[in-house]
Amino acid sequence: QVQLMESGGGLVQAGGSLRLSCAASGSIFNINTMGWYRQAPGKQRELVAVVISGGITNYADSVKGRFTISRDNAKNTVYLEMNSLKPDDTGVYYCNANIERIRWSANENYWGQGTQVTVSS
Repeated sequence: QVQLMESGGGLVQAGGSLRLSCAASGSIFNINTMGWYRQAPGKQRELVAVVISGGITNYADSVKGRFTISRDNAKNTVYLEMNSLKPDDTGVYYCNANIERIRWSANENYWGQGTQVTVSS
């Protein structure tokens, strides 16, 4: 089994910063993409940022220049540094990973349980 454990959410004022972490554990041969999604109340889950194993990153337009995604392959961990937070950034943030559990197996998609981020105005 594979588990994604998130941490770092909380309540912050507009303009503040938070850092999210997500560690993957279990039977893992290789992690391809790792990323963060978020879901605001009444809205669909949306991509925030993703990083592939080679280090290439992609961001939602709404967070470009404010958020930074990074990963530590040795620790199977992905981070999301969030600066200049806005009330519109409020939501549940979910970690996502595409994982090859054993060599030559197909990628499997995993989700964390989510962590709440609330930005007050």
